[in-house]
Amino acid sequence: MRLTMPLMRRALLVLAVLAAAPLLTIRPAAAAQTVAESFVDENIHKGLDILRDKKLNTVQRRDQFETLLLGLVDVRRIGLFTLGQYRRTAPPEDIDAFVNAFKNYAAAAYQSYFAKYTDQTLKVTGSTERSPTDFIVQTQLIDPGSNQQPSEVDFRVRTDTGKPVLVDVAYQGIWLSLEERDQFVAFLGQNNGNIRSLIAHLSELAVNLGKPPSN
Repeated sequence: MRLTMPLMRRALLVLAVLAAAPLLTIRPAAAAQTVAESFVDENIHKGLDILRDKKLNTVQRRDQFETLLLGLVDVRRIGLFTLGQYRRTAPPEDIDAFVNAFKNYAAAAYQSYFAKYTDQTLKVTGSTERSPTDFIVQTQLIDPGSNQQPSEVDFRVRTDTGKPVLVDVAYQGIWLSLEERDQFVAFLGQNNGNIRSLIAHLSELAVNLGKPPSN
């Protein structure tokens, strides 16, 4: 059967739509990936700028960095992950108390970690899509005054909550949340699964991380 002109036009239109369909599915993912990269690039620079700011005293620097960090990081999601299997049996009140202690510990730990790199610059080098809402953003920390190779730092960004949030950081391939989970689960295994003991331990670590280095 020969196609009349109207039928031919419709057929061509259908073919055009089908040809464009892969592009239509790729664009949202590519856009989300760009958002994840921009999220890391912009906000990590903000954090480093706070830590570099000589006009701020120690308390101001800590408070400003913590405010920025808690707006970027999904602390509850990370904290619950680090509890491993103990999350399933812990009372809700212990979980809430742990998340609060973990928040204070994480703020101190991240500040202590990034304070080591205030003389370096961060460059986003690319990203990998794990799922449509889960991305690994690759960066390099470059020391302008050194001939050493840049440090590889990866940031895991999730967008399934409606906005980008940071859920993990890896330095030279070692993921912080995985390392913390191993340490916390080992600690709980040695303390009869007592979440309150871990809370006290994290509180002590947060205090020690917040102390200025001794000369």
